[in-house]
Amino acid sequence: MEPITAWLREKNPGLDGPIRGDEDLIEARLIDSMDFLEFIDLLEGLSGAEIDLQEVTIDDFRTLDRVQEKFLSA
Repeated sequence: MEPITAWLREKNPGLDGPIRGDEDLIEARLIDSMDFLEFIDLLEGLSGAEIDLQEVTIDDFRTLDRVQEKFLSA
């Protein structure tokens, strides 16, 4: 998860403290619509698999825990 949290911190330089696994990344405005496609590219690079946007929902990207479960678990 370190590459993801590093990316989130890069996009949000004023962010202090840890990012909890259950924190809503969208509600907290850590990911916005302008960064969303870049976030998907990051996940595809980390997982080694293409993400079919017709097969996922916004909730699949909402928390670090869900991202881990949906895209990064073997």
